[in-house]
Amino acid sequence: MNFTLQTPFLAALAVVLGAVWPAGAAAADTLIFAPLPLESPGTVAAQWKPVLGHLEKSLGITLRIDYSASYGEILDKLHAGKIDLVQLGPLPYVRLRETFLQAEPIVHFNESDGRPDYTCALVAPAEAKQAQQGIRAIKGKTVALTQPLSTCGYFSADTLLRQAGVALEHNRYRYLGRHDAVALAVIRGEFEVGSMKTAIAKDHAGLGLVVIAESAPLPGFALVANTMTIKAERFAQIRQALLEADAETRSRWGVYRYGVTAAQDGDFAAVRRMLGKTVIPEKGNF
Repeated sequence: MNFTLQTPFLAALAVVLGAVWPAGAAAADTLIFAPLPLESPGTVAAQWKPVLGHLEKSLGITLRIDYSASYGEILDKLHAGKIDLVQLGPLPYVRLRETFLQAEPIVHFNESDGRPDYTCALVAPAEAKQAQQGIRAIKGKTVALTQPLSTCGYFSADTLLRQAGVALEHNRYRYLGRHDAVALAVIRGEFEVGSMKTAIAKDHAGLGLVVIAESAPLPGFALVANTMTIKAERFAQIRQALLEADAETRSRWGVYRYGVTAAQDGDFAAVRRMLGKTVIPEKGNF
C-alpha cells in the first residue's frame, strides 16, 4: 500500500507499512482512502492496515492512505475528487451531504457491543469538583474540544449542556484537534472539562479520567464513498467484502474487529434534527 501524507509522518512507519503494502497496481485499480484524524497518523494507519489489506486481497485493488489533519481538509478533497473513500463521523457526514450529494455511506463500523452506534462524553479528572457534582457544575469551566466538525466536539458538548440548562457559550473553550489530545490535556489539568468519544475516554480511565455525562447513541462511524469516482458496481463490491468477512478475518481487524453494518443516508436523520440551525464556531473563545 502506498501512503500520500499531508502532514509529517514517521519515516520508520512508512518503511514498515511500505513493506506490507507494495506499490505497483495500475492507477485504475487504486483507490484513495482518507481516515479520520482521531489520533496520531501512525496510530490511525496501524488501525486501518488489516481492514484495507482485506479489501485489497478481496477485490484485487490497491488502497492508498491520504492522511489529513482536519475534517475541513478531508471535505475539501472530496469536493475536488481527490478522495474515493473516507471514514466520517455523523456530523461531518451530515455537513458534507449538505453540499455534496455524491457522498454515499457504505457501512457503519460496529462498536465493542456489536452495535453500529456510539456515544460522546463530557469528561473531567476524577478528583475534580465537576466530576463529583455532575454536568451542572461545568458552567464557567474551561472546556477542551476536538475539532469544529467533530461530532464529539462542540456539537455534542453543547447539546449535553443545553439538556442540563447550561450552554457551551457560557464556558471558555478551545479546539485541540484529536480526541487523545483532549484526554491528555484534561488529565494534565490544562482544562477542567473535555468532550470526546466515550470509548476513547474509557481508554484513559486508568489515568484518572471520568465520564460526567454521555450523549444518546449516534450513528457509528461510516465508510463513505465518493460516487463521483466510485461506480455502483465497485460500491457494492466493497460493501459485500466487508459484510461477508468471517469471524477469523475480523479477529485481525483490531479496533474494527466487531464488524460492520450496512449504512444508508437515512441513518443520520436524528443527527440532522439535533443539529438544526446550530452554528458551530470555527475557533475557540479564549
